[in-house]
Parts: sequence; structure tokens; C-alpha cells
Amino acid sequence: MEDSSVFPDFIPIVTSLSKPLSVLPSPFNYIQDPPRLITQGAEAVLYQTHFLTSAHVCALKYRPTKSWRHPALDVRLTRHRILSEARTLVRCRREGVSVPGVLSLDWEGGEVAGQTDRRSGGWMMMEWIDGDTVRNALNRWLNASNTSFKDGAKWCDTTKAGSEETAVELMRKIGYAIGRMHEIGIVHGDLTTSNLMLRNTKSEMGFENGNPGLPTVDDTSLDGDVVLIDFGLATQSVQDEDKAVDLYVLERAFGSTHPTVEKLFNEVLKAYGLSYKGALVVLRRLEDVRMRGRKRSMLG
Repeated sequence: MEDSSVFPDFIPIVTSLSKPLSVLPSPFNYIQDPPRLITQGAEAVLYQTHFLTSAHVCALKYRPTKSWRHPALDVRLTRHRILSEARTLVRCRREGVSVPGVLSLDWEGGEVAGQTDRRSGGWMMMEWIDGDTVRNALNRWLNASNTSFKDGAKWCDTTKAGSEETAVELMRKIGYAIGRMHEIGIVHGDLTTSNLMLRNTKSEMGFENGNPGLPTVDDTSLDGDVVLIDFGLATQSVQDEDKAVDLYVLERAFGSTHPTVEKLFNEVLKAYGLSYKGALVVLRRLEDVRMRGRKRSMLG
């Protein structure tokens, strides 16, 4: 790498993902067994912690305060987003959609030390889903399939019928889960395979080094119930256009993240079409959304 002509002694700062960029509010910064960082995004940080007792594992979604926002606006936005996501999850749960249950929340948070006009951010505790994301599960399954069915110097683009049927069944479960959500008028807004989880159905799965929720390294199974997560961008809508865009976003995610199984996405749409009464209208609208997407790609 060439030296910078402006600052020749400049050394880039690398931030470790093992440590969060924000400090947890009370009471989570005082408990004996501190929450374990899972992942962090632009708006929120996800931890694994306990609810009431050490045996009740749960997920903690913390929305830290944004110092660059006006304190009053920051509190208002944090409250709106936490309550909106919680209400969406509660409604989905009540209507039979497979989502994490809400355990507790605080949309205000405590005061920041030395700053009486600023809060520490809001948080929501949810049911811990013992399993892994569909993205990780598919990647492990594909890696195992490619290794098992390697043909000379070429990688096989197909798998054995029995193994492929497992993936087909997963696609159908995804389509049905999305259909149930759309049926009650909820649009996810960020449907990707990272926001779909496979709940482990075997008690011995999902435990490694004594920590629940960590999939074992050699687990290539696609069995389990599909659970929808991360409703931070979800909205309530009965518009077929919004639901079609939801499907289009997931289709594009499959094409970019899992191109080798993109051909199986039709199974998602087939199951979606059978999931509720208005699904076929949404699928017809999806064709229009695809056309607009292709036109935008061609025009740049």
C-alpha cells in the first residue's frame, strides 16, 4: 500500500467486532454474568443474556443513543421504533406467525452519566431462538454437498435427490411463513436469509462449549421450524405492492447470497401461493416489480 501523500504516518484504526461500540445501560452493566455480544448493526446491538433466572436464556436488542441526534428527537425515534417492533411481534405471535416472543422492554433508558438531558437508549428482551440463521444453515449444507459430490476438477451444481428434497422442504417452509405474515397485513421490510432462523428441533443441537444458541460446526441439517426475526423495518400494510416488494427483496437476497440454490426459490413462491387467499394476486404483482427491477438495472 502506498503512503498517504497527505498524512504519510497515518495508521488506520481497526475496530474489533468482539467488543460493542456502546455501553449497555442499567441494569445490564451491573449483573454478575454480563450479556454476550452476538452482532451489531447501524441501529441496534444484539446480545444473549438471561431473563429473571439464569436458566431462562433470552435475546437483548439494545438501541443505543445517537450522540449526533438532538436528544429530544433521539428519545422520540427510539421510543417509536421499539414500541412499533414490539407491537408487530406481539400481533404476529397472537395470529400464529412464528416470531420471537416479547419478554420485556424499556423505550426510555436511564440518564447518561454527566448528561442530564440525554438518555442511555432503549432495549427490548425477546425469546431466544435456539438455532441458526437460514443463511448460515444453507451455507453449511452447500459446503457439505459440494465436498461430498465433487466430480473430478468440477464442482457439481446439483445434489442427490434426497439431499435436494431437504432444501426444497426448507423453501416451502419459508414460503408458508412469509405467507402467514402477509395474511395478517404485516410487511417485513428487510426479508433476507439472515432474518430467517431455523429453530432447532433436536435438544442436542445448538449447544457448543456449554453455550446455547451456538450451532455445532458439523451441523449440516436443514430441519427445524422457520422463525422470522428483526422486525425493525416492519410496517402494517394490506397493499399487494408492498408484499410483492417483500418477496422481491428476498429473491434478490437468494440470488446474491445463495446463487447455487436460486433455482429452488420457485418452491418458496409455490408455498406462498398456497398459504393464504390473496397470495396469487401478490405473485402477479411480483412480476411487475421484477420488470421494474430489471429496467432499473439496465438503465443504471
